[in-house]
Amino acid sequence: MCLAIPLKIAEINGKEAMAEIEGVKRKIRIDFIKELKVGDYVIVHAGFAIEKLDEKLALENMELIKEVTDAALRSI
Repeated sequence: MCLAIPLKIAEINGKEAMAEIEGVKRKIRIDFIKELKVGDYVIVHAGFAIEKLDEKLALENMELIKEVTDAALRSI
């Protein structure tokens, strides 16, 4: 099973980018995505951007991840 998360591109430097979700930044590789720009959303797995998402879909995914995380934390 793989898990990929949506991140927003904050900076691009060659084939690397700084991406973020809720203020948490992470360096990722963007080798597989063409014509990527700052502000775009991507799905990231194992440190690689594997697909570009439109903003609406990315925000919906991020909200669902937050709901699941919040529910899990409430059950502890």
